[in-house]
Amino acid sequence: MKVLIVGSGGVGESTAAIAKRRDPGGELFETMVLADYDLGKAQAASARMGDDKRFPAEQVDAADVDAVVALCAKHDVDILCSFLPVEFNPYTLQAALKARVHHLDASTTLSVPHPTDPLNQANVVLGQDEIALSGEFEKIGKLGLMGIGVEPGMADWYCRYAADRFFDEIDEIGVRDGANLEIPGFKGISFGFSIWMTIEECTNPAVVWERDRGFYTVPPLSDPEPFYLPEGIGWVDVAHVEHEEVLHVGWFHELLKGVKKATFKYALGDEFIQAMEVFKSVNMHSLQPVSVRGKEVRPRDVIEAAAPDPNEIGKRYVGQSCAGTWVKGRKDGREREVYLYQVVDNQECVALFGTQGVVAQTAFPGVIALELLATGKLAGHKGNPEAGVFPAQAFTCDDFVRMQGEYGFPGGVLEMDSEYKRVLDHAGFVAPVQEAGA
Repeated sequence: MKVLIVGSGGVGESTAAIAKRRDPGGELFETMVLADYDLGKAQAASARMGDDKRFPAEQVDAADVDAVVALCAKHDVDILCSFLPVEFNPYTLQAALKARVHHLDASTTLSVPHPTDPLNQANVVLGQDEIALSGEFEKIGKLGLMGIGVEPGMADWYCRYAADRFFDEIDEIGVRDGANLEIPGFKGISFGFSIWMTIEECTNPAVVWERDRGFYTVPPLSDPEPFYLPEGIGWVDVAHVEHEEVLHVGWFHELLKGVKKATFKYALGDEFIQAMEVFKSVNMHSLQPVSVRGKEVRPRDVIEAAAPDPNEIGKRYVGQSCAGTWVKGRKDGREREVYLYQVVDNQECVALFGTQGVVAQTAFPGVIALELLATGKLAGHKGNPEAGVFPAQAFTCDDFVRMQGEYGFPGGVLEMDSEYKRVLDHAGFVAPVQEAGA
């Protein structure tokens, strides 16, 4: 398989590093082109791979569709992977269609708030413009793999895994994540992931799905509640954040055992939440240009340019990051709750891949998806779908879950307190239940 990676930042570089470790000889991933608007960034990522023939660097403006198409043709690639701020997704999707190649991204096209009631009503939701292109990808016989990161992505596969393996009926699916990451001696806030996307998610109205109501919105960072994260992280306070998994569950609920509700909640911490509130109060989260000494700039771009690079400052984090899917329903007539999760240790990721944990955790599901696609094992609910736009839960999950451990990102299952768990306990099981490779 020949791959074009557009966006050579943390996720793009991690994708190449993880692919190289999985396939050192290039039998599976023959070429991975590392492209970026900043040629120096692409060249630095290529140099860290130590093989500029297999991992060549290229300069490209992702908003120039024809230039991206030309780069696809130059390297005869099979798939275009977009790891850029999602405002560029419409361009890379069109480039993939025009080049007649597959497309993969780690997050989907942007939402558009309701013009008069954004905190209660949904308008254009995350990924709506992307999944609308499914027919166009069908026409060219290619796949658009939407939101194939950790969240969305792995969390979506976990929705499917829970439905296939743990439940007879599902009432609610809630993606929940957080971390105990800190930089010793550092004061203030730092971004461990894309600054642009973090501000987008935390300041937009959050979306919720209910089967009887459809998609609707709630205020960002609302309805906080405690949630327990395993493997030493402990209790955190999570709150509503706008995220794609909610939409994916709603669109593909027929695969998920009658699920009635979907939410996404994230633990940010008091200081980070206060920072988001300050940004909003002075309009620094905005994407509307303002004039500064005769130059037009977008306030959010100023924060992104001024803040420390997440890919570099993130290497100083100590601690773990947890991403996962909480599911509530019934099994064998009894109420059950499980949390399927994956935890990365930041310093272990830095040592193993040369990139920080949050971006490495985001990158590995995409590499697994590339391998499944390359080997013809990306099976879906309709056999092996060859064309169209789909999120991860549209595909069967056993191979993905098995391969997590092979890639160095093993998952786990926490059996939460429930009627079902108490029956297990009485039968001699000890919680939390761990499934190898799950």
